[in-house]
Amino acid sequence: MIWTDRIRQVKIGLVITAIIIAMASLATSHFLIRDLSNEEKNKMTTWAEALHTLNNASENTDLSLVLNVIKSNNTIPVVVLSSKGEICDYRNISINADNAIDSIKSLKKIANSCYKAGSYVKIDLDGTSDYQLVCYKESTMLKRLATYPYVQLGVVLIFVIVSIFALLASKKAEQNKVWVGLSKETAHQLGTPISSMMAWTEILKETYPDDEMVAEMGKDVKRLEIIAERFSKIGSIPELKATPLNEVIEHVVDYMNKRTSSKVKIIYHATDNNIIAHINPALFEWVIENLCKNAVDAMEGKGYINISTFYERTILCIEIKDNGKGIKRNDIKNVFTPGFTTKKRGWGLGLSLAKRIIENYHKGKIFVKESEVGKGSTFRIELKN
Repeated sequence: MIWTDRIRQVKIGLVITAIIIAMASLATSHFLIRDLSNEEKNKMTTWAEALHTLNNASENTDLSLVLNVIKSNNTIPVVVLSSKGEICDYRNISINADNAIDSIKSLKKIANSCYKAGSYVKIDLDGTSDYQLVCYKESTMLKRLATYPYVQLGVVLIFVIVSIFALLASKKAEQNKVWVGLSKETAHQLGTPISSMMAWTEILKETYPDDEMVAEMGKDVKRLEIIAERFSKIGSIPELKATPLNEVIEHVVDYMNKRTSSKVKIIYHATDNNIIAHINPALFEWVIENLCKNAVDAMEGKGYINISTFYERTILCIEIKDNGKGIKRNDIKNVFTPGFTTKKRGWGLGLSLAKRIIENYHKGKIFVKESEVGKGSTFRIELKN
């Protein structure tokens, strides 16, 4: 849970950092765009005054400065209209030279959009009531600057997503290492005492051949051997083979019935008695056993467990339903998280092991189909057949 909390804190930190960067970028871009827009407006006012001077110049007027001002505009698209709406001049706009009519329409359309946006300067012609309108658009640089924050936001978003995925992948890889190391070490540590116990059991059988306790001890030792085998399979790719599913589940039911209270009833119902599933029997049996043990714990010594197998189209479904205390809605999403448990005693590894076995090794699904506090829960396993 500590590792999970740390991952959550890092993800929240990355999101907060991305939001701060986004807000700072948008604010900075807004001020830059505003300043550049005002600067372009001032330039166009100066350009319009130069054009006004050019239009009203006499033969003795020095036009060198005016012409330099007019020629200096190489970035801002401009269309000059007469008071009658005719095109007088344009700059920095590409038109179709082969089609004059379409070009004029295009220029008028640009001029009208600029006029409606308020991007124009009015030039009064001296001595008359006539005038011209200098309509201008944003420069290419201003447009690029306006789109830059969104590009930056996209880059930041991609960075955050990649970072989160890398973090989750790192978490999963570390969990896998823990699973493998823990499982292998457990199987190794169990190996030696189990071998010794098997030898002592054989000696006891020869010495006391009719003692029922010795026979029961032999069964328990065999059980320990199965547990060690299960742990040894975690961390390596187990072999899947065609197995009668009913035999596997019935074996679990028989084992659980002998080791639980007589007030707990475990009932198995199969719609087909000849279901063949591609599974690893030892590991799959472990999954059913873990689900049943959790159900028994949830019932607190009294209740029932219904196990059913059936097909939905091509999907083989196994459902384990109990009438225990149920799972809180907020806890359902965490039940398969390693370390999560609602019991006073427990490691919180049973369901996470079941999830790993079903999803990683059998390529199936396991999830809480339904649960209601005080009424019980239903777990469901789905396998592709």
